[in-house]
Amino acid sequence: MRIFAVGRNYVEHIRELNNERPDEPVIFTKPDTALLRNNQPFYYPDFSHDIHYEAELVLRIGKNGKNIPEQFAASYIESIGIGIDFTARDLQQKAKDKGLPWDIAKGFDGSAPVSDKFIPVNNFPDLSNINFRLTLNGEARQEGNTGLMIFSFAYIISYLSKFFTLRQGDLIFTGTPKGVGPVVPGNVLHAFIENEKLLEVEVR
Repeated sequence: MRIFAVGRNYVEHIRELNNERPDEPVIFTKPDTALLRNNQPFYYPDFSHDIHYEAELVLRIGKNGKNIPEQFAASYIESIGIGIDFTARDLQQKAKDKGLPWDIAKGFDGSAPVSDKFIPVNNFPDLSNINFRLTLNGEARQEGNTGLMIFSFAYIISYLSKFFTLRQGDLIFTGTPKGVGPVVPGNVLHAFIENEKLLEVEVR
C-alpha cells in the first residue's frame, strides 16, 4: 500500500497560501509510517513549530491499473474516506525557498491520519458533488465540495497511472480546500463526509 497525495487542487486554498495554479496535478507521496489509524492521537513533533491540518477526501484503489484512460478511471475507486495531511509548514517553506523537495514536511511519522471507515464508491450518486468538512475543537474550519476541485478524481487517477502502477489498497489524498491552519497540543479535530463523522484526532 502506498500513499499518494495531490497538492494545490482547490483554487481558494492556492490563494490563501499565495501559490500558483498548476497546469497538472502536483503529486507527492507519504511513506506508510505516516499513516495513523483507529483515531490514534497525533503527537506534535519537536522538529517543527508550525504544524498545519489539511482535511482531504481519500480514495482507496480497488484494482491494479497502469495508463488508465480518464473515462474508465472512476471504476478503479473502491471506496472513499477522509484524512488529514499534517504539514510542517515551517519546514515546507524553508524547502520551497531553496527550491528543494518537501518530503520531510509532508511525510514525517504520523502525518497522515485516515478514517477507518471508507464509504463504498457506489454509495455516492455524484462524485463531483461530495461535501466534506473539518472542525477544530468543535468549530468549523474547513468545508469543501468535490465540484470545486481543479482536477477530478478520474483525472487524478489517470494522471498518476501514467507514472505509477496503481495497486489495490493504494490511498490517494485528493487535495484540501481553504481554511487550513495550525494545531497545538490539546486540539481535537473531527472530519466528516457529508454529515457523517469518520475521523477524530487529538493533538498531544
